[in-house]
Amino acid sequence: MARARVAVLRTTPRTVFEDYHRLLHLAGYQQALAPRTDTALKINISWHFFYPASSTTPWQLDGVIRAMRADGWDPAHLHACHNRTVVIDAHLGERENKHLPVVESHGLRNVHLYEGEEWVHVRDAVGELADRFLVLNEVYPEGFSIPKRFIGENIVHLPTVKTHVFTTTTGAMKNAFGGLLNERRHWTHPVIHETLVDLLRIQKRIHPGIFAVMDGTFAGDGPG
Repeated sequence: MARARVAVLRTTPRTVFEDYHRLLHLAGYQQALAPRTDTALKINISWHFFYPASSTTPWQLDGVIRAMRADGWDPAHLHACHNRTVVIDAHLGERENKHLPVVESHGLRNVHLYEGEEWVHVRDAVGELADRFLVLNEVYPEGFSIPKRFIGENIVHLPTVKTHVFTTTTGAMKNAFGGLLNERRHWTHPVIHETLVDLLRIQKRIHPGIFAVMDGTFAGDGPG
């Protein structure tokens, strides 16, 4: 099995976009993502308003989009992607965290998964893999649904460096938590580590390419 490649760069406000471009190449993003394929840029919003380390940063989102476009990615194949929670207003969050101006400046689609998007039962999406889940069948005896649009799409997770009350640290693995499970995902907190393994297996089944770009401008220390 191929091993993931990890790259870390120190940046400055003056060079951040060039550094993001370099970072993506050091980590081998073009080898990780399927070319000419719809690609979801999975934005993380942990609070409506800007708070250091809490949510995807605008320079992180902008840097990734600029890098991909410079490498020939068709903007028509890229879209921002948002989930929702019981406590966060994603529309307010994308404005207050300055995501929306970035998305609009590049002319990308802006997808809110809970608005006009079809969801399908997980067994219809992953087949027999569902029989081998570590814990999700126990947490959701009747199963659960995932966004249909994710099937066949690349996904690029955009987390930040921060701690979390349940997962200790949070990042790309935890970012999938919001995209694949609905508002009742808090049911999995007692078995969160096994849940994240199950979600990674789902991702590997439905996405032709998976990549993550984490911003560490701030390191968040708190409940996450």
